Amino acid sequence: MKIQKEIDFILAVDALKNVQRRNYNADDSRRENTAEHSWQIIILAQILFPYAKNNADINLLRVMRMLSIHDLVEIDAGDTFLFDEEGMKGKFEREKLAAKNIFGILDEPLSSEFYDLWIEFEEEKTPDAIFACAIDRIMPFILNSHTSGKSWTEAGVTEKQVRNMLENAICRASDEMEECFRLLMKKCFDENKFS
Repeated sequence: MKIQKEIDFILAVDALKNVQRRNYNADDSRRENTAEHSWQIIILAQILFPYAKNNADINLLRVMRMLSIHDLVEIDAGDTFLFDEEGMKGKFEREKLAAKNIFGILDEPLSSEFYDLWIEFEEEKTPDAIFACAIDRIMPFILNSHTSGKSWTEAGVTEKQVRNMLENAICRASDEMEECFRLLMKKCFDENKFS
């Protein structure tokens, strides 16, 4: 069958539904899975795109493609909690091997296109990647600020950690996202969501 590798790939990435994240859904009832996170950030990118700095230089379709594939590496590498300092050691190398593995299921040129998009996202240098990264970082932040913040309180996440890991990534992408970050940080502080 001509599209067998494409079918093999889509069946392989179905496993993303089984990768649990530390973050809870908006109703605080359960942890989200990575496939749910990917779906949600693709929608959020479309909604916040008008607010992106230099959005004339951003290709929204490329951003959405990046967001749709950047977490596929978690199928092999697992989800590393952003605030797990020990777990973050070696994360890029683990995920790079996983990216080669999962994208390697596909034929060229798509295999290289996906891998290159993944690398671009990770390097956070292009306007597309800067915006995509901000979207990826702000979504869990929004969820923690509008729920009990269990994923943070369970892990003892501090205000300083949130600032270190999120502030620059979010604020450099959009003035409106920066305002949102500042207001939600105050809300989290006022509601004792930091250790």
